This record gives sequence, C-alpha cells and structure tokens, in this order.
Amino acid sequence: MALSGSAQSGITLTNFTFTPQRLVVGKVVRVVQEESTPTVKLSKESKKLFTLGQDNSLAIKKKAANQKDAFWHDVVLEWGEGQRDTFRIVRDEFLKNPVVAHRGAWKNTKAPENSLAALQQAIRLGCAASEFDVHLSADSVVFVNHNPTFKGIHLEKSPASSIAQLTLKNGEAMPTLQTYLAAGLGQNKTRLILEMKPSVISKERGRALAQKVVELVRQHKAQAWVDYISFDYDILQKVLELDPYARVAFLGGHKPPAELAKDRLYGSDYHFSFLKKFPEWIGESHRLGLTVNTWTIDKPEDMDWLLERNVDFITTNQPELLLQKLAAKKQ
Repeated sequence: MALSGSAQSGITLTNFTFTPQRLVVGKVVRVVQEESTPTVKLSKESKKLFTLGQDNSLAIKKKAANQKDAFWHDVVLEWGEGQRDTFRIVRDEFLKNPVVAHRGAWKNTKAPENSLAALQQAIRLGCAASEFDVHLSADSVVFVNHNPTFKGIHLEKSPASSIAQLTLKNGEAMPTLQTYLAAGLGQNKTRLILEMKPSVISKERGRALAQKVVELVRQHKAQAWVDYISFDYDILQKVLELDPYARVAFLGGHKPPAELAKDRLYGSDYHFSFLKKFPEWIGESHRLGLTVNTWTIDKPEDMDWLLERNVDFITTNQPELLLQKLAAKKQ
C-alpha cells in the first residue's frame, strides 16, 4: 500500500484548489509522466464531496464548494491493489497582490527573520506570500533558517537534536519545516515560498534536501500553499521529478525565460539587477506563460518601476510599504 502523502506515491494532481465558480480542480496524473495513468476511483467517503470523470478530471460538488465553515476538503483516491493517497483541496482565496514578504514580515516588527512570528505577521498584513529558507541537518531533518550556520552551529553538519536547542531572539526554537508548514496551513490567503538552499557539502545533499522537502509537503498535504525556489537548478529539477506539477521558480539570472519554459518551470525569480539589464524578459516570460518574481526590493522607486511593468511578484523586506503603494494606486 502506498503511504499517504509519500513523495513516492504513484499519482498526483495537476492542481489543488477550487472556487465556488470553478468546481473542476484538475486531473489525476502519474508522477512519472511517461507511465499511463492508472484507473483511479474515489473512496466511499470522498464520493460525498467530489466527482471523478472518465478522463480522471477531479471536481468538487457544489454543496461542498459552498460550505462556509471549511476552506479545504480532503479527497482520498484509490487505485491498483489497495493503493490509496489523500490530497487536500483548498478553496482558492489566496491573495492576488504581488507582495512577497522576504523571510516573513520582520524588518518593521520585532519578529526574527524566518520565524513563525514573522510568518504570522506576513499573514496578518495580507501579503500574497511569505518566503522562507530551509537547510537539511546531518540526520535529514529540514530546518528553517537563512544562513548555513547559526550561533556557530553548522546546520548541515549537525544533528537535529543539537539544532533543536537553538533559539531565535524572540525565544522561539528554530522552526523545522514541519512546524512551519503547520503554522502556515491554518489559512488560505498567504502562500508559502519555500527556498531550498544549495548544499555547502555536495550536489547529492542538495537533491536529498529536495527529496525530503517534497516528502514533507506531501505528508502535510500542503501542495496548494507551497511554491519552490532555489539557486540550485539541480534541486529544482529534482522537485519536478518528484512532483511534475509543482510551482517551481529559478533564482539565478543566467538562464533566460525560454530556457526556464523549456524545462517546465512555473516562473522566474530574478534579482532586480537582471530585470533592469533585461527588461524585455518580463514580457517574454509572460508570453511563455511564466510568472515573474524579483528580489529584494526595498526602495520605493524600484517598487514603482516594477509595478509599472506588471511583474507578478515583488519580494521585499518592506511589505508594509509595498502594500501602501498598492492601496494608493486603487484610490
């Protein structure tokens, strides 16, 4: 029997959200795209909430979609001989503004970067997304922190038991990815932008981080919330191998939009200097169906330049300022 939420599960979905106006969620597909999709059926409980078409299109029933006291429903799919998996289907009320809080909303608060408090501040502000960084401990536990070291402890070379003793300046323990996801999944307004840091040890360790991250996202049924980014292209390709419909964006600037589109990425996440040098990449990305994010934008004039060019996302340490600009534009 397949483990529920395992990254080795044979099937996935092309999408994980619905609205009362868009009842079709997406299609059930094989993780390994070269393999044919198996005959899938809904579990007895899921038949009350969902329908599954002959082409494996999953749709939520109108009554379930309009249920006001639940912003998500789990669907259990069965196939083969006793195989089953559970996916969380979320009402899409995610905010459509371009504001991505860089390491959470911390700069104008007392919250430490990458803390649960900074994430909650970003959610309270109404940011479309909150970005955070992860590393893999020596014994394969994923921790949330920007730098590879913290208080003299090298995260990749230390066991989780040692890292768990570290505290942030507000007294929080350094979050694991599990605790961070648990904190972010209690709402459906702010997405989570998960940056996988390149390994300082080896490329193999970077791919192991990607494997572990995708496993945890599946175990927590967090696909509707999570976008993946990295400077390491191999890490992103590993994510797409494990979840071909994951939203994946590249942080480096040496790959133009056409190459990202060819490799089935969801978008680009260029440093601002690259968009200033190649402003035509914005329009090119959109023509290719790619989203455009850029970082790290704290100057008002840079925000204005990007807003004028309709980039999709702006990663900033000043989410309050960017939100104010957006509010002023609506007046």
